[in-house]
Amino acid sequence: MQFGSDNQTGASRRVLDMMEKASSGHARGYGADEWTQAGVEALRTLFACDLEAFFVTTGTAANSLALSCLAQPWQAVLCHHQAHIFLDESTAPELFTGGARLVPVSRGDGKITARHLEEYFRCAGDDVPHNALAGALSLTQSSEIGLVYTPGEVADLCGAAHGRGLKVHMDGARFANAVASLGCSPADLTWKAGVDVLCLGATKCGALAAEAVVFFDRELAATFAHRRKRAGHLLSKGRFLASQFLGWLRDDHWLELASHANRCASELALELSAIPGVDVVWPVQASEIFVVMPKATVSALRQAGAEFSEWYASALPPGFELRDDQAFIRLVTSFVTEEDHIWQFVSLARESLGIAAA
Repeated sequence: MQFGSDNQTGASRRVLDMMEKASSGHARGYGADEWTQAGVEALRTLFACDLEAFFVTTGTAANSLALSCLAQPWQAVLCHHQAHIFLDESTAPELFTGGARLVPVSRGDGKITARHLEEYFRCAGDDVPHNALAGALSLTQSSEIGLVYTPGEVADLCGAAHGRGLKVHMDGARFANAVASLGCSPADLTWKAGVDVLCLGATKCGALAAEAVVFFDRELAATFAHRRKRAGHLLSKGRFLASQFLGWLRDDHWLELASHANRCASELALELSAIPGVDVVWPVQASEIFVVMPKATVSALRQAGAEFSEWYASALPPGFELRDDQAFIRLVTSFVTEEDHIWQFVSLARESLGIAAA
């Protein structure tokens, strides 16, 4: 019953096998090896374009270094009010950009829309040099509340951002889950829709610690190699990052892993929503489930060994009032989630509420 996070899993066997293969013999350091070049070529094939890509070990490093290429220290980065870069990266984006301010614009809604951007620019000051002018828009795919932006929605947002001179960054920590959910091509969801740079995460979906910063606008990558080195994120044995991506992407293994996680999330949400007193409060479109349930049920589940997270009240849908006897929790499925995990969790929840097994 491990639903705490998909970053708590181990690695896929295929990913580990490729790393083991990369471990034999010698290879040049600092990304000058054949594995790294093959990893970049694999990404070019995946996205069907002549991109530039760099590998790092963490999503925070990927996001922060990418944004440092998009926004100046005196600018603002527009984002969702639940964005990982805003809530969960301990001001790292501000550090790496030299001070660019993160500004949430979603006003409590589930996803950013072009309307949110219009409202922001209608109210934002433009008194240069006194006001912080927006330099970038950051989207998360799939989002921190489990929602997925369609290619059309991404295109609308990119069009609105580019029309104002902003560059567009996509935090793709769960990009695989979004692609698997939508059934579209990775290109349709990124550069064809106008995304300038994607942070493609493999860690939450079958890798050990592997993220790729993918520049579709290659001019934006001009200083990235220096920024990565200066920040201490250039690995001497870079082949161990690239090899993970090679194992992950081969034969659409990444989508196989993500699809399994998504299916498990849909099944778990369906079973929970059938329990009186338990509410699934956001649509389940990828691998995250957000649930309101009695605090007594939460305690019973925890005592039985279930792992999950109590979540920010600010992530509740607009207008939803949490009672004193209720808790708001997040459940995350992964490529290792099993049917038994789901049924055990649901059975315990029903038992705690005095409801007979279905």
